[in-house]
Amino acid sequence: MPLRDLAIIAGAQRVEHYEMSAYGTARTIAEKLDLDDAVELLQQTEDEEKEADSKLTQVAMTLYESTEEEEGGKEAENEEEMVGASRSSRGSSAKPATRKASR
Repeated sequence: MPLRDLAIIAGAQRVEHYEMSAYGTARTIAEKLDLDDAVELLQQTEDEEKEADSKLTQVAMTLYESTEEEEGGKEAENEEEMVGASRSSRGSSAKPATRKASR
């Protein structure tokens, strides 16, 4: 169910982006108020959120690539089946259908 997982990751990243924005805004306010301890903690938290977002992106890319590989393998199998069916129909003794010229 990679597509379902990708949808879940997209929702989690949306949350991470809101959190990064909120912590960045709070950090900026703390800077304006000269609250150095708060600035440091908020920056650490914002950095953690950015790291979480980055990890989610890595997982999503891995899932996306595995989905593409699965689809590529299925397409190759379908092509092989079609070629095999085409070859077996050529070996039959049935005459090919002919089209009448339209007048």
